[in-house]
Amino acid sequence: MSNGTSVRYKVAEAAKSAGVSASTLRLWESQGLVVPDRSETGHRQYSTEDVARIKKIAWYRTERGLNPAAIREALESEEPSEGSDSADTSDLGRRLRSLRHGAGKTLDQVAGDVGIAASTLSTLERTSQGVSFKTLHDLAEYYGTTVSRLSGEERDDVPEVVRAGAWHTWPETTPGVTVQLLAEGRTMMDCHRFVLAPGAASEGAYRHEGEEFMHVLSGRLELVLDSDQFFDLGPGDSLYFESRRYHSWRNRHDGETILIWINTPPTF
Repeated sequence: MSNGTSVRYKVAEAAKSAGVSASTLRLWESQGLVVPDRSETGHRQYSTEDVARIKKIAWYRTERGLNPAAIREALESEEPSEGSDSADTSDLGRRLRSLRHGAGKTLDQVAGDVGIAASTLSTLERTSQGVSFKTLHDLAEYYGTTVSRLSGEERDDVPEVVRAGAWHTWPETTPGVTVQLLAEGRTMMDCHRFVLAPGAASEGAYRHEGEEFMHVLSGRLELVLDSDQFFDLGPGDSLYFESRRYHSWRNRHDGETILIWINTPPTF
């Protein structure tokens, strides 16, 4: 969440500004209340916005006596709505938050139902990042929608031709997984170009309705169906399977793996 300013504070400086200990600040991070950037050496770095958020957390805790879940809800209600400058990077998170509110659910309720930490869900709703591909699918299924719709793929009045290198890209919810749109609008197929960094994976198996086709352009992909059928796919290889079968995948190449991946109907 640390953006919009070049000022960075160390954990001790940020904690002091709010009158709390560094260990308390680390605890709030584990609870998803504040998510600092990291330096190249792995040290926490807090922006001016982060420090302001920390002060609000301290106020809610000491003056209002709120627990972490209630503080998350209170902070969330203060955040900007659809039209803010950060819309491009956090639309997916806002869509998830809107669906949760529409269902009358709290962060803790949805997180418990889906089987993830409330802090993870909170981070996803605020930053559109921080979950595996499987978790994103599980959340879409929980709300009765698809990952493609959550990612803003279904749009009207879009051109039929998508030029090379001009692809729109999904929010990068999962580190190392880039999904580029090869066709847009209200199509009968989800047509994607996946770019997977070394080690990138679905981090679990998922399934949905429909059928899917993949074709590896470069690198190497391992795909597992129903936990016991392993496919090692290299450049030029293709695979077609029913989406209702549990499937998981990972990049087995020491470089990027790039593939064309098509789902029909658009149920992912």
